[in-house]
Amino acid sequence: MFRALVPTSRNLAPKRIFLLTRTMASAQSLTHAIKEDHQEMYEYYDNYKKAAGDLDAQARWARQLTWEVARHAVGEEIVVYPLMEKHLGTKGRALTDHDRDEHQHVKEMLSKLESLAPGTDEYDQIIGPMMVSLRKHNDDEEIKDLPLLEPELGPDASKAAASQFSLTKKFVPTRAHPSAPNKPPFETLVGFLVAPIDKLKDAFAKFPTEEMEEAAKH
Repeated sequence: MFRALVPTSRNLAPKRIFLLTRTMASAQSLTHAIKEDHQEMYEYYDNYKKAAGDLDAQARWARQLTWEVARHAVGEEIVVYPLMEKHLGTKGRALTDHDRDEHQHVKEMLSKLESLAPGTDEYDQIIGPMMVSLRKHNDDEEIKDLPLLEPELGPDASKAAASQFSLTKKFVPTRAHPSAPNKPPFETLVGFLVAPIDKLKDAFAKFPTEEMEEAAKH
């Protein structure tokens, strides 16, 4: 029953889920897991821009990008930000409040993109500034947040958090829901309600083919 709700084998989405499972087994640090996601976002956006003039290809890369950003944001809100609040105290709460505000801004722009056609001027006028905001947010996490958190976690807890983060991303919504709560436990409960609906939509959406992924590497 669940298999019918996920994209077909031609899409990158199930392949990405396999990679996430493999990543969990590799016992990487939380910082490495977060940075890896950030880099993939940039690669998907670069591929979207490179496909200019090919509306089908742009639609596929745009879906892959928004799929990744939505899952990454909720994964951080459920797993990473509570760890920052727990281990970094007042400083951690201030940082996560700021990060959640930035996530909300990105979610609102992702939601607007849902009603627009990739490759159009209207779409590019939103996705371009969104990626600028997202890169700044990601840089802050890599430069400020994670260097503070990692020493407090220690190597073993960092690896456990990375595995939990990767696992959580497999079950959270794959599209933006700006009106949903952005803190657990309510975010988690809402996520379990809307995630199956998102996955049903994904089953009929176009993702990059494996051939497109390989071509993008060269």
